[in-house]
Amino acid sequence: MKVFSITDVGKRREVNEDYIYTSEKPVGNLPNLFMVADGMGGHNAGDYASRHAVEKVVEVIECYTQETDPENILQKAIDDANTYINKMAKSDKGLKGMGTTLVAVTIDENYVTVANVGDSRMYIINDFITQITKDHSLVEEMVDMGGIDRESARTHPDKNIITRAVGVKEYVLVDFFDVTITEKEKFLLCTDGLTNMLKDEEIHRIIRESADIEEAGKRLIEAANANGGRDNIAVVLVEPFGGLK
Repeated sequence: MKVFSITDVGKRREVNEDYIYTSEKPVGNLPNLFMVADGMGGHNAGDYASRHAVEKVVEVIECYTQETDPENILQKAIDDANTYINKMAKSDKGLKGMGTTLVAVTIDENYVTVANVGDSRMYIINDFITQITKDHSLVEEMVDMGGIDRESARTHPDKNIITRAVGVKEYVLVDFFDVTITEKEKFLLCTDGLTNMLKDEEIHRIIRESADIEEAGKRLIEAANANGGRDNIAVVLVEPFGGLK
């Protein structure tokens, strides 16, 4: 397995509210774990939400050893992280209203389990680029209802309004996706600081034209910043079968 992760504050923000986590080794009963989170809230609250939600997810997974099903493990961990962030937001005025997106992925052989809340994304990369997660956002709902098309959604003034986030409410609904991956495929986790700056086709081209995932990750950051860098950017690239002959 080959993994490369990188995050960047971008060109417009002073604080990086994106947070990434990668572990190629087992975490509790999960064989590995990869996450990206994009925090939101007032001064420092977004940074707090993303970092502490990810840390709480890891902590719960490490302790929740009576369960072996990846989806159940991730559900329990995200539920507990949601409760923790929600309680902290209510107890500290400086953290009021904070929350975070979260995409968490684990792979066992070629079977991938994906958990998602918010508008950060997971893609499968091969000859094509395929978005696996579905954004929990206002513009995504508008697209689903036929109010706007996909291209218009990219530049819609409300594109940053999300409809689900970890920690905003007492309970959070988590979407799960199960996919299989082949030896020639890789996957990408990223925040909207990347996808708002680059079209899927551009992301795919950069990854395909790069010599390896490290070069690809760095080039994605550079391209997002070159296109404006209006938000923090987080990228996690994983080649599950990287290095195999």
